[in-house]
Amino acid sequence: MRLGLQLGYWGAAPPAGAAGLVAEAERAGFDGVFAAESWGSDAFTPLAWWGAATSRVRLGTSVAQLSARSPASCAMHALTLDHLSGGRCVLGLGVSGPQVVEGWYGAAFGKPLARTREYVSIIRQVLAREAPVRNAGPHYPLPHRGAGSLGLGKPLRSITHPLRADLPIWLGAEGPRNVAQTAEIADGWIAVYYSPRLAEVYQQWLADGFARPGARRDRGTFEVAATCPLVVTDEPAEAKQQVKQSLSLYIGGMGAERMNFHADLFRRMGYAEAVADITRLFRDGRRSEAAGAVPDELVDDVAIIGDREHVRAAVRTWEESGVDTLLVGCRSAEQIRAVADAVLGAESLPRA
Repeated sequence: MRLGLQLGYWGAAPPAGAAGLVAEAERAGFDGVFAAESWGSDAFTPLAWWGAATSRVRLGTSVAQLSARSPASCAMHALTLDHLSGGRCVLGLGVSGPQVVEGWYGAAFGKPLARTREYVSIIRQVLAREAPVRNAGPHYPLPHRGAGSLGLGKPLRSITHPLRADLPIWLGAEGPRNVAQTAEIADGWIAVYYSPRLAEVYQQWLADGFARPGARRDRGTFEVAATCPLVVTDEPAEAKQQVKQSLSLYIGGMGAERMNFHADLFRRMGYAEAVADITRLFRDGRRSEAAGAVPDELVDDVAIIGDREHVRAAVRTWEESGVDTLLVGCRSAEQIRAVADAVLGAESLPRA
């Protein structure tokens, strides 16, 4: 099992002490460091800034939002970071949701699977640098020939030679069609909420994608990275309550009431009644009660919280269910060392 430190996206201000956490994660044997974005901080700049002090860990976005930048611009970000880091960039992408895409980026959300397919195809053309980049559209036509065009655009090839044509592209996906397409066109799957209990379902979704003509990889060369609240503690109650607060936000508030992909995911897990209660309470402004409505079983499904031996056993279960990398959030160097000790068996970790 590999570990990735999930820095997430910023709140009202940059997180304190992040540079120290990144350094400690590399010392402790973590495989990568990942940053996200929503409608504030971006995903690439923290990786370039804090990652500059690292030499080994992968630097990944989990996720960069498609609508935040054009496919060519995203490819520029990735190839630049890949050069600066000596080939350590992992480009994690996701469609976000209609509230953010249409309300923040001012773009249409429709046809997310088709948009993702085009987006990834253009990035791969940029990275391959075999010919000037072209795309017939309809979502990202290159050259642009639509309304307002002067008709003067010409296909271009990147001035900068990408370091790697095969820079890994992972996709954040939650639904069956999205996960299947991810297995078809990407190098890895970022599972936002993962439950080993549903491993057979996930494996079937992935198998559907691997079986498609022209699929890029098979299961043996494809990476499954699961976001996992993981806390090593002898007193799990407080940590579970914090996870419930986060889950209630994503279930009840991260998305439109009629289109919330996180809520849909937990309905598929069998928590439809709880999702309805959480959503109602959260949207009524009763956020504490919404967190209280998150079942303990749901937390146990998607998180690993407990003492060292409990964590070690649970991680084995996640690994056996098909997870290659755990993306975990840690708030202190001590937490990083405890997680590394439990998951990687690092008995003699260097101390800061």
